[in-house]
Amino acid sequence: MNNKHSIDMANGPLMKNIFIFAIPLALSELLQILFNSADTIIVGKFAGDAALAAVGATGSIVFLLTSVFYGLSTGANVLIARYIGTGNQQKIKDAVHSSILIAIWGGVLLTFIGVLFSKQLLELMGTPEDIIDQSALYMRIYFAGVIALLLYNFGSAVLRSKGDTKRPLYFLIYSGIINVLLNLFTVIVLKWSVAGVAIATVASESVSAFMVLRILVKETDATKLDLRHLYADFDSVLQIMRIGIPAGLSAAVFALSNVVVQSSINSFKDTNIVAGNAAGANIENYVYIGYTAFNQATITFTSQCIGAGRTDRVKEILIKTGLLVFISAVIMSGAVYFAGPLLLRLYTSEQAVVDAGMIRITYVAALLVLNALLDTFVNSLRGMGYSTLPTILMVAGICGIRIAWISIVFPRLQSLASIYMCFPVSWSITLLIEIILWLYAYHVVCIRKA
Repeated sequence: MNNKHSIDMANGPLMKNIFIFAIPLALSELLQILFNSADTIIVGKFAGDAALAAVGATGSIVFLLTSVFYGLSTGANVLIARYIGTGNQQKIKDAVHSSILIAIWGGVLLTFIGVLFSKQLLELMGTPEDIIDQSALYMRIYFAGVIALLLYNFGSAVLRSKGDTKRPLYFLIYSGIINVLLNLFTVIVLKWSVAGVAIATVASESVSAFMVLRILVKETDATKLDLRHLYADFDSVLQIMRIGIPAGLSAAVFALSNVVVQSSINSFKDTNIVAGNAAGANIENYVYIGYTAFNQATITFTSQCIGAGRTDRVKEILIKTGLLVFISAVIMSGAVYFAGPLLLRLYTSEQAVVDAGMIRITYVAALLVLNALLDTFVNSLRGMGYSTLPTILMVAGICGIRIAWISIVFPRLQSLASIYMCFPVSWSITLLIEIILWLYAYHVVCIRKA
């Protein structure tokens, strides 16, 4: 694809191209987390710990509802990257337009579910009585504008498929600044608490969606979007669903297990614990900086190389991105662990909240390198065309173990630490299983066919 924003992932120096691709993504991740942290700090400091807990209590269920469409955007990324590798211009065009229509359809569906059933879903999770109304309000406003989030995700997936990670970074900078400024205004000046946070989020996501669509409309290659003639190509939709639905279901069941974890945390009926979990989870996101970017490189580079017939680069991609993932995860996990108490103080002045947050950081954030390497192997598998089997193994390994742990171990120990231990245990076992599957898939796709 002849475009100044594109990267030829099937040829040229691999490590250099990985860095060109991944660094803007890592910066995007950093900025997104900084902006989200600013939101959480603002609501915790100026609206109180109850408001902080109310927003935090929605995280797992919001991710549960949106996860299928995150998976579908991954499917779009893989499919378009593969068509770019083969050089099929018409197929690229079909996949791009189909992806944007899926985003629109998905946004309408999620708006309906989120606006109408937010409180019922929160009640099923056992959300504490003193925060459930605020949590439901936040979710209703968030899902009223969720179509913008999906349009941005699918539009960015199109750009990433050809190696363009810089422009999504610029969009995030603009929208993130708007988000923080609106939070300061709605929460501190207007005193709108959680409603102000939700409104600021929807407004900033709408800005980023507009910018990414504007870029796609102005493209000069096969990824150019024609909004006046949107259409869904049946074959492209099927291919996106074939790749994306297993990835999305994996994330959804993943999120479902986290809902079970959140429900167990809620069972303590302690707002300080819920708030500490929210703050700890927010800080935990900093560990994802770097390793999610390199893992995105794993799936995109593998997809393009498979499309171009360069199966000889698949193993090298896994080794190099895996090494970068490991290094970045270890560095960030250590930094978050040692700086944890200081960082938590930015969110709250309550020692009980800080103590609860540190328990999560100790058992989850500090051991996230296990999850990072797990994602590397799964993304390589999806890039090679294996999506369903990794999903089944993820569901069995991650979710099955977590739910079993919460059902068997937690009732006996009844401690916050015993809840969080389900994370590293499930990551370790599932990582071993996925490594075995990768060895089999690599033999079939890259050795037997060579």
